[in-house]
Amino acid sequence: MLKSFLDRRLNPFRPAAGPPPETLVAFARWALAGAWPVLGLFTILSVMAGGMDTLNAFLLGFIIDTAVDAGPQAFFAEHMLVVVAFAAFFLLFRPAILGLGAFANAVLVQPFISPLILSRINTWVLGQSVSYFDDDFAGRIAQKQMQTANAMTQVAVEGINVVIFGLAALISTFALLGSIDWRITGLFAIWLIGYFSLIRWFLPRVRERSGKMAGARAMVSGQVVDTITNIKTVKLFAHAGNEEESAKDAMAGYRDARLHLGTLSASFRFCLMGCAGVLPVMMIGASLLLWQGGQASEGDIVAAGTIAIRLAQMTGWLSFALMGIYANVGEVENGIKTLARFDRITDSEDARDLVVREGQVHFDHVSFSYGRNIGGVRSIDLTIKPGEKLGIVGASGAGKSTLVSLLLRLYDAEEGRVLIDGQDITGVTQDSLRRQIGMVTQETAMFNRSARDNILYGRPDASEAELIAAAQKAEAHEFIQDLADGQGREGYEAHLGERGVKLSGGQRQRIALARAILKDAPILVLDEATSALDSEVEASIQTALERVMEGKTVLAIAHRLSTLSEMDRIIVMDQGQMVEVGSHEDLLAQGGRYAQFWARQSGGFICTDEDSTEAAE
Repeated sequence: MLKSFLDRRLNPFRPAAGPPPETLVAFARWALAGAWPVLGLFTILSVMAGGMDTLNAFLLGFIIDTAVDAGPQAFFAEHMLVVVAFAAFFLLFRPAILGLGAFANAVLVQPFISPLILSRINTWVLGQSVSYFDDDFAGRIAQKQMQTANAMTQVAVEGINVVIFGLAALISTFALLGSIDWRITGLFAIWLIGYFSLIRWFLPRVRERSGKMAGARAMVSGQVVDTITNIKTVKLFAHAGNEEESAKDAMAGYRDARLHLGTLSASFRFCLMGCAGVLPVMMIGASLLLWQGGQASEGDIVAAGTIAIRLAQMTGWLSFALMGIYANVGEVENGIKTLARFDRITDSEDARDLVVREGQVHFDHVSFSYGRNIGGVRSIDLTIKPGEKLGIVGASGAGKSTLVSLLLRLYDAEEGRVLIDGQDITGVTQDSLRRQIGMVTQETAMFNRSARDNILYGRPDASEAELIAAAQKAEAHEFIQDLADGQGREGYEAHLGERGVKLSGGQRQRIALARAILKDAPILVLDEATSALDSEVEASIQTALERVMEGKTVLAIAHRLSTLSEMDRIIVMDQGQMVEVGSHEDLLAQGGRYAQFWARQSGGFICTDEDSTEAAE
């Protein structure tokens, strides 16, 4: 009931306005936008809690003076109301205020702030371009998201819980000491100057070293996750020792950074303990001297001593908490460097949804080379007619996959345009563009979810009958029925493991084919779609592939030339350019590169002497 009540009034997943800024204060405003009412309530409760200890000391001093003035015989008879008020404060008012503060922190603030920040960071990261993820460890990016969200939450929560609480305590302490004697207030002010001088010297250094430690920790996560993700390759090449050494190197860097921070933290604590010990000696000693001169009462001694001892205790807590805040600030700043980077392809402000009526694709003098002088494609002028089946052939690095990436707008062309039914794809939304293109790749992407979920990724609203029909067309239904995982789930409910590791290459591609069949997009891209299938399985689903391609505009990349012989047209690419165009028979008759590929292929695969490599292909 409480969750339902809070969800109606607080939305912990409300989107952020614009991109995350790259400076700390602006980033905090971006991350916490919409949370200020909750933080405001928590601030009020922290102010009240911060003044509580001073009020405790004042009431204790007041009741001591009242008792001394009244004497033991008349105290309870004449001042019972004071006793009742004193008891009510400690039994009711004080627990209520402190309890409300704890409740607000545990139920309102942290469960709201943390998912708010994390969801905004995650939404931003998911919108980054493919190159952003290509240039980093997946584990490191995930670690940075969690680290930055948690650190920013702690900065906000502890900033109120510590800084506001501490300021309220200091202001109320000045008021209390001022009511006793201005000289005690002056001594307290001198002590504060020394205390804040320590903080000013240590905390910026804590912040800097914390940022370095956060970066080292994320590097360890990235290294370990990268190794685990590729564990089969590690074992096949017997490189567990090498990976262990790489992990140890990363861990050694983290240890050094942690040791560097730990040395500074220990020094800070030692200095603080010495500073905290001075305060009660100074305050109680001064109060006794004033009492000796008749300028302070017994209650004043108790009040000054009580608040001095409490402040001495609180000094360590406040300082350690401030050190934690600065450490978290360092982690946030370190995370901003990775997460707030702008590396994305954006929709134009007036972008509209792509409308595909026929499915014509036109590459209008398109060039793209990943910002370098080599790789990519150059001056591609190609029109693929509605419903045409186009085969794309070329050695590695020829530009085949770059062409497909440009069609999907994973990259923007550096020169020229890509048009679908006359619509420049830079003028339509990326989601609507990719909804109109089905794709099956050589490296099939599987989620560690059920077989059902992986196929329904093509069209989440598909019916059960449509799901099974797609699996049957892809020759996947039978083996899916035999699946089982370690949790006892079977058939379509069985989970496939991370990246589909529980399946063979052929099984993964058949599920990917079922996903594309279910999506039923008007444009279909097959990037080595049958490369992991043996000849018998390939033959068994060839009819299904032909049905899938019927009425669609198809771009099919293949090294196995037998899969392209029935294409309407084939283009041969070399070093980013189209060098031959024609049907299978026409290209064989020309006696050019395609004919060489056909003559030199072994088992139906292109086998060339070239060893060029194209980025992102």
